[in-house]
Formats: sequence, C-alpha cells, structure tokens
Amino acid sequence: MLSLTQSLLALASGSLVGFSLGLVGGGGSILAVPLLVYVVGVTNPHVAIGTSAIAVSVNAAASLLSHARAGHVKWRCALVFAASGIVGAFGGSTLGKMVDGQKLLTLFAVLMLIVAGLMLRKRRGEGNPQVRLGRENVLKLVGIGMATGALSGFFGIGGGFLIVPGLIMATGMPILNAVGSSLVAVSAFGLTTTSNYALSGLIDWPLALVFIGGGILGGLVGARAAHGLASKEGALNSVFATMIIVVAIYMLVMSVGFL
Repeated sequence: MLSLTQSLLALASGSLVGFSLGLVGGGGSILAVPLLVYVVGVTNPHVAIGTSAIAVSVNAAASLLSHARAGHVKWRCALVFAASGIVGAFGGSTLGKMVDGQKLLTLFAVLMLIVAGLMLRKRRGEGNPQVRLGRENVLKLVGIGMATGALSGFFGIGGGFLIVPGLIMATGMPILNAVGSSLVAVSAFGLTTTSNYALSGLIDWPLALVFIGGGILGGLVGARAAHGLASKEGALNSVFATMIIVVAIYMLVMSVGFL
C-alpha cells in the first residue's frame, strides 16, 4: 500500500520524466529508475526497473500515436527492428534479474554517463526519406535491433538514445523518421521487459499507475513548452545531459559507499 508521501513523490517523479521526454524528445526515461530508488524510496532495484519499464512502454506508445498521425513512422523497418529486439529484450531482462541489485545500479550509472554524452552530440537531419525495407538493410535491422533490445531489457529503459542512431545506421532514414520509428521498438521492448519482470513479481503496480499518470501530465506540459523553446533545443539538451551526469555521479558515489 502506497503512503500519501510516496504517491505524491511518484506523481512528481513521473511528471519530471514525462516533462523531460516532451521537452527534449528523449533520454527522460533513463531518470525513472534513479527517481524511483532515491526519491520515491523503492528499496529493491529490480522492482524499480520492472516498474519503470511499464511506464516507459506506455509513454512511448502515447508518443507513437502523434508521430504516426504525422506520417513519421517507417512501419516495415520499425517492425523488423522491434521484432528482433524483443528477443534481445527478453534475454537482457532475464539476465538483468540475475545480477545483484546494487551492481545493476552501478552499471546503470555508467550507462547514464554514456547517454549524456550522446545527447550532447548534435543530431543531423540528413537522410533518405524514401527508404524502404529491403535486402540491403534487413540484416542490419535484425542485428542492431537485437543488440539494442538486449541493453533495453537488461536496464529496463526505453533505449531510444540507442535505437534512433541504430535505425539511421541500418537504413539511412532521416532523424525525424528515426525518432518516430524508434517508438515502436521502445514500446515493444518496454512491454517485453515488463512481462518478464511481472512473471517474477518484480513490479509495483499501484506505484506504476501513479508514475504513469504523472508522466502523461508532464509530457503534455513538456510538449507545449517545446514549441516555445524550439530554437533553444541545443541548450535544453545540454542542460538535461548535465542533469543526467549529476544524477549518475550521485549514484556512483552511493554505490561505492562514500555516503
């Protein structure tokens, strides 16, 4: 049973993740696990990962609808990528459950530093908008999809920061199409990880519902703010990447027992 304090903290944490995703378009979901552990007070890192996975999946599915309506999704490429990634996500999440929770948080912090570095890189808009699924890219989609799915499942994250460049590498599609298409995989990977963790009873469902509710509200606010701050996207990414670095360093310090 969630206390009132936990419910409010979960709502606020979910709102922050949703706001970040709506504002800068990626990377926000990686804050879900540290927020659940260090702010909401989830004592079991595996429960935090399982609970965040369902939130990631739902938020990605909601964002996918708007991208699909805008025609940004390359469905055939996205579905092949997602299908192969589901296999990787199941294997990665199975392995993640076997790793000691504290070690998993340490590895998670290292991953956050990598994500921050990728966010600081400028995204390029070039690419072939007419790209289609074919012999020249299907094997790349399968291979890269399986690898990113494994990482997504292991850490219980959306993995968009890996999926987007992976889709571009495999097909040469423009960044806008890669962002829209990536949400198919993020939704699928999150659902796969959720199912695997649910089988082991490692999801706090009431907490997940509150977190998701906060994420939806935050996402709406973040999306509106993004329109007004579109010209400052580079600066926003830098600020958000810096925040991720600070959280990652805090997690590393906590992991080695300095505090």
